[in-house]
Amino acid sequence: MTEGTETQAVRIEEHDGGICVITINRPHARNAVDGATAHALAAAIDDLEARDDLVVGILTGADGVFSAGMDLKAFARGDTPVVEGRGFGGITRTDIKTPLIAAVEGYALGGGTEMALACDMIVAARDAAFGQTEVHYGIVPPEGGMVRLPERIPRNIALELLLTGDPLPAARAEQLGLVNHLTEPGQALTRALELARRIARNAPLAVTAVKRVLNERTALRDLDALHEQDRYVTPVLASMDAREGARAFAEKRSPRWQGR
Repeated sequence: MTEGTETQAVRIEEHDGGICVITINRPHARNAVDGATAHALAAAIDDLEARDDLVVGILTGADGVFSAGMDLKAFARGDTPVVEGRGFGGITRTDIKTPLIAAVEGYALGGGTEMALACDMIVAARDAAFGQTEVHYGIVPPEGGMVRLPERIPRNIALELLLTGDPLPAARAEQLGLVNHLTEPGQALTRALELARRIARNAPLAVTAVKRVLNERTALRDLDALHEQDRYVTPVLASMDAREGARAFAEKRSPRWQGR
């Protein structure tokens, strides 16, 4: 490791060989993302993209948890983890040219799963879990869950997960092809670094070209699909049920749905 910087919400470490590790650093909130964190992540991605000496990025979470997704307490106060034009966490609607690996420990829930889906590869600990839990809180996963998950795993299984909000264990995710590599608990970042080094030792122009071609085939189409879905999703996110779900979470009670 050559150097590191840290903000309140995001920690950045540069490793030899052109590898940058971006860590969501809010363990007190299970690395849930609020507005400040989203903007810090967007700035970290911008720096990764602007640097010719950085070849691969890794996104992870501090203290054994990837991310609990949206900070519902902040959302209930009117704070949003979405950066305009960039999506959730400043990542999910961004066309990122640098290969990005998600290193997942613990769980990636809601927007946490969507950030992992926005990455090109996923390394996960065996006891990790993914989950699009938004339906529990009166909202839907608008930042990639409904678009990218059915492209990564069979549609019927994706639909079950989206409609129930049930977790997807990492071992099952690996069987379905969502996870590239499974590791023992606590080893996801180590394995992600090994993968990143295997990528970074190759010619940077070739690496960038491969990523750009695949973006043209998949990621850019995903962005179009995300924009198209907004006409269905926007009314849900603005509904009374959405606010009730966040309030119920903050107040530790069962939500009282009204269907409006």
